[in-house]
Amino acid sequence: MSVCVNVCVLAGTFNGLLSTSHEREGLKYRSNQNVPHNPSLYKKPFVESFEETPLLVAVLTYMGYGILTIFGYLRDFLRHWNIEKCHVAREREEQKDFVPLYQDFENFYTRNLYMRIRDNWNRPICSVPGAKMDLVERVSHDYNWTFEHTGKVVKDVINMGSYNYLGFAENTGTCADAALEATRTYGAGVSSTRCELGNLDIHEEMEQLVARFLGVESSMAFGMGFATNSMNIPALTGKGCLILSDELNHASLVLGARLSGSTIRVFKHNNMQSLEKLLRDAIVHGQPRTHRPWKKILIVVEGIYSMEGSIVRLPEVIALKKRYKAYLYLDEAHSIGALGPNGRGVVDYFGLDPKDVDIMMGTFTKSFGAAGGYIGGRKELIDYLRRHSHSALYATSMSPPVTQQIITSMRIIMGEDGTTLGADRLRQLSENTTYFRRKLREMGFIIYGNDDSPVVPMMLYMPAKIGAFGREMLKRNIGTVVVGFPATPIIESRARFCVSAAHTREMLDTALGAISDVGDLLQLKYSRREQPLSSLGWMSEESLLQD
Repeated sequence: MSVCVNVCVLAGTFNGLLSTSHEREGLKYRSNQNVPHNPSLYKKPFVESFEETPLLVAVLTYMGYGILTIFGYLRDFLRHWNIEKCHVAREREEQKDFVPLYQDFENFYTRNLYMRIRDNWNRPICSVPGAKMDLVERVSHDYNWTFEHTGKVVKDVINMGSYNYLGFAENTGTCADAALEATRTYGAGVSSTRCELGNLDIHEEMEQLVARFLGVESSMAFGMGFATNSMNIPALTGKGCLILSDELNHASLVLGARLSGSTIRVFKHNNMQSLEKLLRDAIVHGQPRTHRPWKKILIVVEGIYSMEGSIVRLPEVIALKKRYKAYLYLDEAHSIGALGPNGRGVVDYFGLDPKDVDIMMGTFTKSFGAAGGYIGGRKELIDYLRRHSHSALYATSMSPPVTQQIITSMRIIMGEDGTTLGADRLRQLSENTTYFRRKLREMGFIIYGNDDSPVVPMMLYMPAKIGAFGREMLKRNIGTVVVGFPATPIIESRARFCVSAAHTREMLDTALGAISDVGDLLQLKYSRREQPLSSLGWMSEESLLQD
């Protein structure tokens, strides 16, 4: 591990050496490749940034993984001869001729790379995961194979990782009171499916409200967001159908597509030329071997991509969908409530007609502080899903207090509670997002995504820096999420911040100050763009005015 850390420190040392005029002239940004193919479809500027990985950083990142892999094989050799104790589950000697229970590389990666930084995940929380939270302190005496609780609690950790976009994850206030009253009336659970004895009046009230919020004819709710995708896509497509999926779609969409039995083709992320080529080829050539027309062509995209912070180019996707007579499935898990002047997601953000999206999917787990998911669209579509969806027929109904949480928070967003609280939260989220992203760029970090996306990925790159960043931030009482391979490309490890309307400017400035300190410590300020305010560091606007 120390060897890898040294390699990572070397990257920071040599990072400044990359700033020669020769290399600055050759510097390119992926944002140049993300200019809208048809700008006339957009009513406002569409700005996304994906700065290229510096060459030396990429080389040293590969070297870091290479060194870890070499030491991993050495440790496996020592484990094989019982020189080092093996903690991981493995097949018995008498089972050596059976089909292996574990994939070799996945198992190798888990025990030799992931275990080194495992302490950054699954940290137990003992409070509401709002703008601040309390963490249970834990330690490991066997290099992260097991953990012990110390009995202490880390108080008031600023939460920069939860998807609490509008701040509805709270245990006091209107939503909490309404959920408590629903528990008294209906109980905590239903113990039945919707089609049997689990269909409550508040379930139907919620679905009517969701349909009105989305601007569609009808909607249907499910108890689990992941299952909303994985169990409903197989009900919509099957053999003889074609699914065109963005390469960065969520695992639930990928699983649903695979379970459907449809042919799947993947287009480059947010690349309309790639999507149009697949559509054109599908129309011209039809199905493999028989060349019969496809029964159905379904385009599957997300509103906000949770690892990239990018927003789907929905106007262009809808234009292609109409041109080639395809269907569109839009997953708004991260965008519903977080985008648009009315909080109605990416359709609202671009000012489009909801009727142009055939299947509108989203979750209640982020902006609404609840659980579950929904599908909205034409009444015929929803009636069909009620009869054919596995999630509708076999899953237990949504918990009544969760249902009431959704109803109350959605009415607040819509302004039907008689206050401006919903509009205030939407405005605060937008302001916090703009401020946080701008400050990170001014500090010299490489961040990905759209300027309006509350999901803010900050690039770490090297394997040792994944664990080091998470630990150093927690020392400064900031809770963050760090992500690495295989969830991201091997050279694009990152920290992912989620901005919330519940964050005050003071909280954001505290977090930015800690990020800047850790960025200097770990040499994470890789960006080679010109920083007009770089000398100001992370100081808040209020501090500058006072000075």
